[in-house]
Amino acid sequence: MDLKKVLPKNGPPIEEVSKYIEKYKNDLIVIKYGGNVFIDRNIFNNFIADIKILNKLGLSIVVVHGGGPRIKRELDKSNIKSKFIKGLRVTDKRIVNIVKNVLIDFNNDIVNSLNKEKVLAVSINTKNNNVIEIIPEDEELGYVGIPNKINTSIIENIIKKNLIPIISPLGLGKNNQTYNINGDTAAGAIAKSLKSRRLFLMTNVEGVLDKEKKLIEEISSKEILEMIKNGTITEGMIPKINTCLDAVNNGVAAVGIIDGRKQHSILFEIFSDKGSGTLIRRK
Repeated sequence: MDLKKVLPKNGPPIEEVSKYIEKYKNDLIVIKYGGNVFIDRNIFNNFIADIKILNKLGLSIVVVHGGGPRIKRELDKSNIKSKFIKGLRVTDKRIVNIVKNVLIDFNNDIVNSLNKEKVLAVSINTKNNNVIEIIPEDEELGYVGIPNKINTSIIENIIKKNLIPIISPLGLGKNNQTYNINGDTAAGAIAKSLKSRRLFLMTNVEGVLDKEKKLIEEISSKEILEMIKNGTITEGMIPKINTCLDAVNNGVAAVGIIDGRKQHSILFEIFSDKGSGTLIRRK
């Protein structure tokens, strides 16, 4: 394969890419695309371009997407004020229907955008190929679920056909009721069930920062727990970190938190010596 034709000019160095293609070619990578990054269409198009490159290079990928900002936009249109408990949106019957429609619409947007680029992707959501069974998170939260079981065979069959599964963070509870799931939690559960080599959380932060606000390129789970204890890591970052720790303690070799606003950040993280965010390992 002529890598010069596949890789962007402002991407990682070709000699490093060759080395890492060998490293990852028989492994599975789960990418969670979320945060506020996907409201910006340029960032979205960069993401689609990078997934196309990963596919051309022969990597097996699963994409799990979020939808927070899009959901907020739709709820605002209907004048619905959201209440949050511990960072999770309280979701009644009316809100869950809006959430479901927004997430499925976004899911189709990703699939159609990839298909236009001749990259074959498949929608997975509660209307189509559902793979997540949930238990309710907390009565107070309403229709918010925690993944209880992942139907990995559906995902694996899609990957075997060289297609990319695009998964919405929605699951079914009793009586086939749709529940909303935190996007990071859904991605973590899927990565664990598939025992993926890597889980990457693409978001709108650089990664994990130290007390001086400098990016930490690699960190162990023990060190990161210390940072939560001493208050270096706070608020919204804590649930994200807990997802990372849960994944590395349950069969995922490493988890990366990556800045989705930077061009080709996912390519730099996978195919360069330096990486592009924070890599969290168990040890």
